[in-house]
Amino acid sequence: MKGAYDDIIHLPHHVSATRPHMPVRDRAAQFMPFRALTGYEDAVQETARLTDEKPVLSDDEKALLNSRLQPLADGSMTGQEVTLTWFRPDERKSGGAYVTDSGTVKRIDRCERLVILTDGRQIPIDDILEIQ
Repeated sequence: MKGAYDDIIHLPHHVSATRPHMPVRDRAAQFMPFRALTGYEDAVQETARLTDEKPVLSDDEKALLNSRLQPLADGSMTGQEVTLTWFRPDERKSGGAYVTDSGTVKRIDRCERLVILTDGRQIPIDDILEIQ
């Protein structure tokens, strides 16, 4: 039985005289899938990432925090270890995360409203939720 390509099947493979032979690795790259929407996967992951809402403190909770901040502000607790729970706003979307940091208080910057720890970390007073 005669096949459709019997007349050309045994001809030698064509080799170009003007173009160099392409390596198999480069040839395979021609057939790799491409991303039509670059950055789409990252955008989906960012949207799916969960954040917490910043809590609103009651007047009683604010008064309690102020009473615990006062010894830090007047210097009587400078050099003592404290644990601060605070709300860190997210840089890319609304909301943020609760963070607990422990360290030794260096000073309170009243103008910038920051608690500055001896290791250089700065915690905004307005975002503090708990002091231990």
